[in-house]
Amino acid sequence: MRNDWKSLRDEIVAFRDARDWKQFHTPKNLVAGLAIEAAELQEQFLWCTDAECEARIRDKARRKAIAEELADVVNYALLLANHMDLDLPAEIRRKIRINGRKYPVKKSKGLAKKYTEL
Repeated sequence: MRNDWKSLRDEIVAFRDARDWKQFHTPKNLVAGLAIEAAELQEQFLWCTDAECEARIRDKARRKAIAEELADVVNYALLLANHMDLDLPAEIRRKIRINGRKYPVKKSKGLAKKYTEL
């Protein structure tokens, strides 16, 4: 898995570097880009019921648009992780362990409550 992430990161960095865009990829700009792309992803589901959202995911054209927005979000996240020299898979695993302590199965299973309300 680590090599897949590294390979993906290397591809997006090579794409950026070929265009001399690193100069624009400051942490502030990367976070702004991430937020903007996340909003564009959210827009794909705006004003839908849960059933309508599921239908959009199954619709070929909509699914493609959603996938492209999701890819943009991940690209910005990878560029920020690269800038910070983070091992993103390790950070994700660490966060899962933290969340496991905050949301133990016995207290949180089937509940949509914040850990402070358990």
